[in-house]
Amino acid sequence: MPEKRLLKLVEKILRNPREVKFEELQRLLEGVGFVCRQPSGGSSHYTFRKPGSYPITVPKKKPVNQAYVKSIIKQLNLEEWYDENS
Repeated sequence: MPEKRLLKLVEKILRNPREVKFEELQRLLEGVGFVCRQPSGGSSHYTFRKPGSYPITVPKKKPVNQAYVKSIIKQLNLEEWYDENS
């Protein structure tokens, strides 16, 4: 994902973590190198993995629960990354 689009997506997520769609989180996580693994056995939780990082599990709901979004913001240091790149 081009950095400009990623920057815009991060800005949107930081501005309103209550209204983040699963697809937006998926684009963000894949944009920073995570690989999505679809659930098996009827689960609605998707797991994103990246070497050297803890796996991130997110339920596919619209919107995604704010607690998951805030956890991802903290785990990826998105506020700091946004300040450095904007």
